[in-house]
Amino acid sequence: MSEPSQAAAQLTHVAVRTHDIDASIAFYQKYAGLHLVHEREDDGIRVVWLSHEKQEPELAIVLLSMPHERVLEPPPCDHLGFAVESREAVDRIADLAREDGVLKLAPLHAGEVAGYLTMVRDPSGNTCEFSHGQALGARAGLA
Repeated sequence: MSEPSQAAAQLTHVAVRTHDIDASIAFYQKYAGLHLVHEREDDGIRVVWLSHEKQEPELAIVLLSMPHERVLEPPPCDHLGFAVESREAVDRIADLAREDGVLKLAPLHAGEVAGYLTMVRDPSGNTCEFSHGQALGARAGLA
């Protein structure tokens, strides 16, 4: 693996479009425990930042209230990944998603690297993975 040619860049946000920004805010608060940390309007587009940190977040999901073509199913590997503290937490999220009619994939163990996970749809059809035991989650102290 080659070394980067310049200083490493830090990931600060991931932006997704939404048809219903209020429903999306409620979804990410309910399922991922995110906090609304910034809100503004740019040229008629409502922009919201959500993060685990209430102040000075290092990483945020940016929701953009922009019209866009609805797709029945996003590409299969496109998703946002969230680590949770246990397999039981994955199961609780899946049960909640089943009740809300947004469960995409029931909990399963997807191998040593991916761990135990479930997939849930947000209000705009974006996929969110909630997992326990992934390598990134382990490094974050969540495994």
